[in-house]
Amino acid sequence: MTDSTRWQEAGADADPEYACPIAPVVDIVFSRWTTPILWALHEHGRQRFVELERRLGTITPKVLTQRLRQLERDGLVIRTYYPEVPPRVEYEISELGRSLAPLFATLAEWSAKYLGTVEQARMDYDAREGGGGGRRRT
Repeated sequence: MTDSTRWQEAGADADPEYACPIAPVVDIVFSRWTTPILWALHEHGRQRFVELERRLGTITPKVLTQRLRQLERDGLVIRTYYPEVPPRVEYEISELGRSLAPLFATLAEWSAKYLGTVEQARMDYDAREGGGGGRRRT
């Protein structure tokens, strides 16, 4: 079965929720902070909460906690609790999370190759549409 056949099978008659076969993956992997968290854990290995928080920069502790819990629930991150004084918790990417590495590598390659083209297209569009960067009113 080819990629185009898979897309055609989703078809116009499909339930909108299932019309795009990759929609569930996009929901899991590409939410606001999920990708940077997975990337950091993949690139830098096991980390404590504070290390990960520093590495990500602008994420709040509340959001980082929420995202890590969701990633653990989805099986993409492993949380290890050490009952020490003071208690220690470490996070690492799971095998399932590591299986996303080829996807991230492909996206990184696409970004390196085409992001400049996207930026140029945006500038061309903005120049044509009056520089607002928004939608043109009709």
